[in-house]
Amino acid sequence: MKKRAQNNFRKLKLTGVWLALLLIFIAELFSYTWCRVQCVRIGYEITKEINNNQRIITLQNKLKIELARLKSPKRLAEIASRKLNLTRPTPKQIIIIP
Repeated sequence: MKKRAQNNFRKLKLTGVWLALLLIFIAELFSYTWCRVQCVRIGYEITKEINNNQRIITLQNKLKIELARLKSPKRLAEIASRKLNLTRPTPKQIIIIP
């Protein structure tokens, strides 16, 4: 009878060890899967932000070109003559200050 109780105790102990190992293995699988999912998600976010950055850089370059066009002396002279009726000064109108 005593030997049978010891045998049952050993089987129970062995089952407990295997169950603990199985739980540790499952927990490790879940943590690995969670890490991989986070890695992929962050990769997608990085790609999205790189595309957004490229779009903003393109927009900035277009705005720089438009600003240069708007500041163009030729364009400003046309606006001054058309809308404001301004003309270039004649040599008699120029006064040189020493």
